[in-house]
Amino acid sequence: MELIQKHATEILILLFLIVTFLQSGIDKVTDWNGNLSFIKGHFKNSPLKNVVPLLLVIILVMELLAGAFMFIGIFNLATTGDHNLALLGVEIAALSLIFLLIGQRLAKDYAGAMTLAVYFIITIFGMYLLNR
Repeated sequence: MELIQKHATEILILLFLIVTFLQSGIDKVTDWNGNLSFIKGHFKNSPLKNVVPLLLVIILVMELLAGAFMFIGIFNLATTGDHNLALLGVEIAALSLIFLLIGQRLAKDYAGAMTLAVYFIITIFGMYLLNR
């Protein structure tokens, strides 16, 4: 219980990011065709239009890996104080957000790119806390 209280902020940030990334990854798995159709339409006028399925797979794998590492990382943090897996998950989450930002900018979806900044700030703060 002491470790949970000591790492409460980190654990809450990890829970927020787990919900964000695992939900997104699970949604892509359960509605692959719907997501692919939406993303193809979103990128129809961008240089990425011919590689959308590959890029969607890459983002899917990154989201699921980030969520899984953070999920396991919470248990490690709460039971042993070890933060390594949680940190790895947050780092993968940050990298996936950068990839999503590049895609949004290339698609000229500036409002969508702007909303990613909120997630990125929370992710970087989580990295900072897990690195101290």
